[in-house]
Amino acid sequence: MKDSNIALSTGEILLPAHGLNYEKWAVVACDQFTADAGYWADVEKFVGDAPSALHIILPEIYLEQRAQRIREIHGAMRVYLGGAVRVAVPEGFALVERETSAGMRQGLLACVDLEQYDFAPGSRSLIRATEGTVPERVPPRAEIRAGAPLECPHVMMLIDDPERTVIEPAFDDPGRELYDFDLMMSGGHVRGWALENGRALRVFEALARLRETCGGLLYAVGDGNHSLAAAKQCWEDVKGGLSAAEFDSHPARYALVELVNLHCPALKFEPIHRVLFGVEPQEVLAAMRESGAFAAGGEDVRVAFAGGEAGFATQGHPIGPLQGFLDGYLRSHPGAQIDYIHGEDALRALLGRNDAVGFMPRAFDKAELFPYIRAHGALPRKAFSMGEARDKR
Repeated sequence: MKDSNIALSTGEILLPAHGLNYEKWAVVACDQFTADAGYWADVEKFVGDAPSALHIILPEIYLEQRAQRIREIHGAMRVYLGGAVRVAVPEGFALVERETSAGMRQGLLACVDLEQYDFAPGSRSLIRATEGTVPERVPPRAEIRAGAPLECPHVMMLIDDPERTVIEPAFDDPGRELYDFDLMMSGGHVRGWALENGRALRVFEALARLRETCGGLLYAVGDGNHSLAAAKQCWEDVKGGLSAAEFDSHPARYALVELVNLHCPALKFEPIHRVLFGVEPQEVLAAMRESGAFAAGGEDVRVAFAGGEAGFATQGHPIGPLQGFLDGYLRSHPGAQIDYIHGEDALRALLGRNDAVGFMPRAFDKAELFPYIRAHGALPRKAFSMGEARDKR
């Protein structure tokens, strides 16, 4: 089933075969713990040689090894199709209930139409990015996807449904259970059910009604902006050589995502912190003061470094002026490097170095999101995160 008016389709959803260890299968998203080699070493030790999503994703901490790892990823996918994974939902959706650090989150796994997604600045498409896209982060994901017989997504797609008409009613009668297990590395718990036939049709009907009042923006990418951008690039690379029939049904035209209602109480907007390496902390603080974008003594941005901390205030949300300052500082200090960190504890663990400075902007109010995108387009890159790093699967 599909409906181009709401850019939605059912899909063939596969799961690990019965008898496999699901806890070892479900790993954190590839763009988490990018500066924490110890986390990924612990995951590898726990998983070992067992079938796992670990073997079919490319954790960004290993980007320098991407040529070898991408070959291994494609090989592991082909092996898994020979027996480790099975078709669990031939044509439908999957309901997902996640126990996270912020509470119980409900979602719906569905396919979205990449023809109606555009991450370019100023886009007016039905599906839009919420943050700026960093071009160099797209190719590794596109390389994996272009030769992949499987899709292993971590994209969260938001709908603005204050009356809770699309996802939540399906949980009144969730139907056939697909899985129920604990997640590794303190990731919480997850349950899933198949949503098929007439019950799936009700999702299409509810989204069609929501489209009538969405102001042209039905879906906003909450997490996984760069993964969805890679899917879009792969589709653009393929579609020019297709016939009309192939264009309409080609699998590369669609991407599997988790739809989540923006108004889910467990959906928390967490700030994404920044850290500069290879800098002198007092010089960075002086440059912030001289920029004119920050007033000393506030709580909009907290700046931490070995042996000290300072607070700054900004006009409006700090993410715009902060990212602008950091981009300018990196241009004028070619020896400096930046990383984006989820979680204050993870950030502070990196600040034992004398050449590191961490930046902690305040959280973005999720009620601002859809109106902001309609009025101004995407936010600066890495403006917010959906929950804590360990919750991202």
